[in-house]
Amino acid sequence: MKLALRYRVTAEFVGTMFLLAAVVGSGIMGERLAGGNIALALLANSSATGAALIALILTFGEISGAHFNPVVTLSDAMMGGIPWSEVPAYIAAQVTGAFAGVAAAHLMFGLPVFFASHHARSGLALFWSEFVATFGLLAVIWGCGRTRRDWVALAVGGYIAAAYWFTASTSFANPAVTLARTVTDTFAGIRPVDAPAFIVAQVMGAIAATLWFRALPFPKLDTPVRKREYEFNRMP
Repeated sequence: MKLALRYRVTAEFVGTMFLLAAVVGSGIMGERLAGGNIALALLANSSATGAALIALILTFGEISGAHFNPVVTLSDAMMGGIPWSEVPAYIAAQVTGAFAGVAAAHLMFGLPVFFASHHARSGLALFWSEFVATFGLLAVIWGCGRTRRDWVALAVGGYIAAAYWFTASTSFANPAVTLARTVTDTFAGIRPVDAPAFIVAQVMGAIAATLWFRALPFPKLDTPVRKREYEFNRMP
């Protein structure tokens, strides 16, 4: 049974808050403990973020769908998963939750609640990186969602952890995350002036991935019978 919108929006707020607390908090902790070794700090940041995503998707997936990301919500609406009328509420919860998560991380480490980032992230290479990162994220979500739903949490968390390393931008792939990271001048930050280009690339990547997956002849696994039929047909 689909829960009332207020419960789903609350889940999106809380889930996104904890996601940003993990992103920013692990970045601060990693940088403090790495002794100037940026690779080690990034390893701590990426592994903590990936692990947190797995836990949060498993926790909130059955409540709100565990989007925690405006472009995932837009993509879901494009696919007919949620009504367009609910999209603004989801996105508002995600964005406010993201800022709340940054504030929570800062307070845990004795920092100001918000302070603007000076971490430069600009250029065509990073714009392309965000397009690729977001396309890949939506591909993982829709690919696993159509064929291996039980693996979505692990696949998304693993993908994001990996994308920290194979993209030049360290894979933000999330407009709410991008906006919130403008107010943290820590390891995870991004200058406010650089955020709009990241968000444009993310939206473009998400739309491209969604349109591509809409065109693919995936089976609709919305009943146990269809799932069993699909798995039987895949047997050698």
